Amino acid sequence: MAALLKRLMLQTLRTENNCIGRCFDKHIVQKTVPVQLSLVASAPRLPYLIHAKRFSTVEDSQDERKTKKKNDTTFSNIGRKIGERIIRVLDEKGNDLGNMHRADAIRLMEERDLRLVRRNASTEPPEYQLMTGTQIHQERLRLRDMEKAKLKPGPAVTKELTFSSNIEQHDLDTKSKQIQQWIEKKYQVQITIKKGKNADEQENKMEEILNQIVQTMPGIATFLSKPQPVKGGKGLMCVLRHLTKKEEKAQGDLQEAQKRDIVNKENGNDKESNVLHQ
Repeated sequence: MAALLKRLMLQTLRTENNCIGRCFDKHIVQKTVPVQLSLVASAPRLPYLIHAKRFSTVEDSQDERKTKKKNDTTFSNIGRKIGERIIRVLDEKGNDLGNMHRADAIRLMEERDLRLVRRNASTEPPEYQLMTGTQIHQERLRLRDMEKAKLKPGPAVTKELTFSSNIEQHDLDTKSKQIQQWIEKKYQVQITIKKGKNADEQENKMEEILNQIVQTMPGIATFLSKPQPVKGGKGLMCVLRHLTKKEEKAQGDLQEAQKRDIVNKENGNDKESNVLHQ
């Protein structure tokens, strides 16, 4: 009897433990799954991260005009390729015809047998003009001349240098290097040499110094103004400048010719010596 009661008690305990375990597992699952689902649901989706540009015909047309303005580097006939719907039109005499639809502008262009060019793409609406082929050609020449005028250099910068004729050779070499640096920067260099106090100095020493300076820069510098007496003959002044491209080419050709002459003379002397030895 006691053994039967013990067996029933053990069986009851097992049943209760199994029930408690199942209930605990179910509780864990119910608590865990919503958390996982909430984590998954809270994750951002890729489509929401993509920035979409709003559609606007006004902004698009403005952007297109800005792009065209940057790309328009030539003054030419547009023809029927008008990107804007409404444009401002000038006739061949410059008279303002007002705003009109591009189809009307094209019809007017064909009726008058004219060309259509873009005058100003930055205005609203953009400005176009009807022109003849001759007018377009003349306008191109005018714009080309304006561009050349912009590219022309301003007045030349002049550097001034003054020293005595009894200058030491080392100091003269230093000044010659400074002059060469200025000349390479396309500066004009005004050089003034004052006569030294040495009574035994040669009369043409100042001119020799100037010629020596120029000779240190072959193919680079030349006289803009020849040496001239200043300060009542107590000094000599000249102005040096950089060679022009034409002068540089002529100087280069001359140096090449001199090199060929030297080589030819050397080859000729070698041939004569060979003949004598034979």
